[in-house]
This record gives sequence, C-alpha cells and structure tokens, in this order.
Amino acid sequence: MARPPGHSPEVADVFRAHGAAWRKANAGHVSLGQLKVMSAIESCRTAALGGHVERCEDCAHERVAYNSCRNRHCPKCQGATARKWLAVRQAELLRVPYYHVVFTLPASIGAIAFHNKAAVYDLLFRTAAETLITIAADPKHLGARIGLTAVLHTWGSALTHHPHVHVIVPGGGLSPDGSRWIACKPGFFLPVRVLSRLFRRLFLEGLAALHSAGRLAFFGDLAPLADKRAFDAALAPLRRSPWVVFAKRPFAGPQAVLAYLSRYTHRVAISNSRLIALDEAGVTFKWKDYRIKGRDRLRTMTLDAAEFIRRFLLHVLPSGFHRIRHYGLFAGTVRARNIERARQLLAASEVAPERSPAEVDSEAETPSPVRRCPCCGGRMIIIEMFEGPRPTRSPSPIRIRIDTS
Repeated sequence: MARPPGHSPEVADVFRAHGAAWRKANAGHVSLGQLKVMSAIESCRTAALGGHVERCEDCAHERVAYNSCRNRHCPKCQGATARKWLAVRQAELLRVPYYHVVFTLPASIGAIAFHNKAAVYDLLFRTAAETLITIAADPKHLGARIGLTAVLHTWGSALTHHPHVHVIVPGGGLSPDGSRWIACKPGFFLPVRVLSRLFRRLFLEGLAALHSAGRLAFFGDLAPLADKRAFDAALAPLRRSPWVVFAKRPFAGPQAVLAYLSRYTHRVAISNSRLIALDEAGVTFKWKDYRIKGRDRLRTMTLDAAEFIRRFLLHVLPSGFHRIRHYGLFAGTVRARNIERARQLLAASEVAPERSPAEVDSEAETPSPVRRCPCCGGRMIIIEMFEGPRPTRSPSPIRIRIDTS
C-alpha cells in the first residue's frame, strides 16, 4: 500500500508491500509469533479490523476511523498503553534522585540468547536486579534495601540483535530494619566496576545452570555448544573480559524520570518516525552510530526490504513474556507498602501533598480527547460502528447516538 505523496513510509507499508513474498521465501523458518506480529501490523487501522464512522455536529463532515491491532510490537499501538502505565508510575515516584543503569550482554552470548529468548532474557533480568540489590545492600557501598524498575530492549539502533536491560532506580533505599531512609552520595549511586564483575559472575553461573538443566537449545553454527566441554570452553574467555554496565548521571527531577520512561518503556524495535523512504532500493531509515560522538553519529541506512523485515522480527518476544519488571522494594504485593514507608521516612507529605487512590485512578483512566472536525473544528461524534471489512453502505447500519446535552 503506497503512502500519499509527502508522507513518510511506515513499518506496516513495508510488511504490506513485501511481507507476502518474505513469508513465502522463508516458509518453515518463521515462528508463529512472528507471523502473528506481521499480520497484526499489516491489519492495524485498516478495514480488516473494523472501526467506526464519525460525523461533525456542525458541518456534517464524515470520516472513517479504523481500529488498532494493539499488538505490543506495533509502532502505532503503544501510546495509550504507555500513558496509562505512566500515570501509575507518576503516583509512585519518590522525591529523591533517580539513576539509570544499563546492563548489556556480550555479542557471543547474544547469539545464544536469540535461540533461547525466554530463558536467557529472564536470566538477564534476574541477574541485573540481583547485582544491584546485592551491591546496594553491602554496608561498604550503600547498606540499604532498594527498589528498581527494569525494561528489556533487544535491539541496537540499526535493528541488530543487542539485548540489554535499562534499569531505573531511586538513589537510596530503606535501612535493613526499615527504620530510616539511606541516601546515596550526591551524584553517585554504586561503583560500576563492582557492578560489572558481579553481573558477569552471576550471569555466567546462571547460564551454566541453564545448560546443565537442558534448558538451552543450539542450532546452526552454535550446535557444538550442546556439548558441555565445548560450552565451558566458549564461556571461558568471557569470565576474564570486561562486561558493559553503564551508569548515567541522575535524572533532573521526577518529571525527567517520567519523560525518560515515556520514551523507553513501550518502545518497539523501530518507530515509524525513523523511516525515511520505501522504494526500489529498499527501506531507508535514520540510525545512530554510538561509536561516534556528536552530531556525526546521526546517519541513514538503506536495507533491502527482506533484510529490514528479518531484522525487525528478530525482536519479537515470546508470548506472555514481560518486558517491564519490578524488583526489590517495588516487587509484587509489598510494593505499595514499601513506597508508603519510604514516603513517610522522607517526610514526603511536607514536600508534596499525598494523592488519593481516586486521583491516581482518574489519571490512569484519562478520557480520550475530543475529536475535532478537520473542516470546521467542530466536535466529531460516532454515528456508526462496523466489524471486519466495511460494506459500501449498509441499508440499516448500527448507529450509536451520543448524548451531546
């Protein structure tokens, strides 16, 4: 489906134009999950998913709006979900500095992770969280019980497979007996080198345990790693090499934390805004070369459409896999109680008024904005809803009138 002149292409356009040929060329090598993602994105906001007809109350202008696919990998469908999620997070923010820590897997382990997504990504989450919680609890460093939120990303800017976890953590925690709040040093959370070494040890131990339990599969060039001796030999160099753990400077206040989360929590492998062109040469998009500093890192790349589709689908997660997780003080049923205790210790009521649960719920359920007529600016109201392919004009359409009084 071609985009109107002057409009940039979308991921859906790539799938609609080249998806059928790609599926045929890769038959037998595409997972059911990947096929579902392709189908959802191709159908998103088209007649295939049904929709409704809107009419302007003032000038009677009509337009058709189609339903979204709501797939978590679709570039168009994360906005509403992210807004609701962020409303809850806003109600939970503490009036302390927040830090951003990134844990990245070495490329050689990334190859193993690709064929064992659920097991290895889960291990990445657990070891990153355990690393932070363990070092923070050590009296030599912070001596506190901390809470954190972790978000999994599996891509690099060029859509390559690059698994890493972004962690947002308050700059402090509760004392072991819960009697006081222990703040970290200004501008410094935990030593990166210590974090890196513990993360490396915990992850490699966990990966070896997965191998011993028969929970890892190896294909193609990795097939020899099914043998334990070959597997141990492959991991040996990784036990001595440095692992990347990156800690950024603290955020400039709670609102900066929310702004960051709004960009990262529900992000997909590539947004439609990064696509520049779809033509005979392939798909052209913007990317950042992080090996270069400054503005020169902003570049463009053109991939054959088949390669673009392949790279995009590298990042389809296993069904039911949670890519946003909470640990420590923020985990499970104790989350609300721990946040309330932290606020009491921080004397949060003197800094900012407490908000009632009703206020939080009202934010999480923010009503849809009024839709305005493109012709006169009047209010658009829904006059008809339909399912599946829309008929040219039903003799007796289902109409829903909205009380405008």
